[in-house]
Amino acid sequence: MNMFLYEMKSLRKSMIIWTLSMLGLAALYLSIYPSMAKDAEDFKKLLESYPEAIRAMLGINLDYIASLLGFYSMIFSFIILCGAIQAMNLGVSILSKESRERTADFLLVKPVSRTAIVSAKLLSALTTVVITNILFISLTTLMANIAKTEDFSVKLFIMINLTMFFVQIIFIAIGMVVSVFFKKIKNVLPISLGFVFGFYMIGALLVTDSSDKVERILSPFKYFDITYIIQKGNYEPLYLIIGAAIVIVSVSVSYIIYNKKDIHAVS
Repeated sequence: MNMFLYEMKSLRKSMIIWTLSMLGLAALYLSIYPSMAKDAEDFKKLLESYPEAIRAMLGINLDYIASLLGFYSMIFSFIILCGAIQAMNLGVSILSKESRERTADFLLVKPVSRTAIVSAKLLSALTTVVITNILFISLTTLMANIAKTEDFSVKLFIMINLTMFFVQIIFIAIGMVVSVFFKKIKNVLPISLGFVFGFYMIGALLVTDSSDKVERILSPFKYFDITYIIQKGNYEPLYLIIGAAIVIVSVSVSYIIYNKKDIHAVS
């Protein structure tokens, strides 16, 4: 419990910054919606001039773009990118921090198992993203109700926002397994940005529409098709299973390797 509370305290500042940044981005775009809704036809014509691949990458569906949910799905692709970076940072840093800050020897001589250390750190990362998402979903729902020009489904709005939480869980797991394969990590950010933008670009380059394609498996950003959520009011079971499998395998491998690896302070 002491390790968990210590980790939460150390992650508090980062959590506040990321939460405020994503809320600010959402507030900025949602404030534009009322004026866009008044000129919806002109806005549609503008977007029609975009290549289909660009519209698919940004999650733009012309049939829904005039609605609040459709408009939000377009801006949400940028917000979820920020959430993924936050999660990847957490995943990479929680197990590499002791070596980077030269406190590994101090921690590992304590009468506590490595499994308990990993569990406490993982729980702190999960708690961080849970708090981030509770605040984000609550406040963006309030913003959407203020910005709306007509009624919209709050349930679907929350379901769209929850996809960020699911993607963050996947990236925490990926970050953990990546970190245990590195002997020394001096700087977390380049690794986090490299993996997140790499997956984002894979999704952008390989997926040009929302149909079920094998390529979607290659990018967690494409596991949750917002147009599908708006139409069906549900998530796609196949990609939920794939996401869960990635998390289970990555976390399991992280536990196994961390329990066996030699941990040294970064010189």
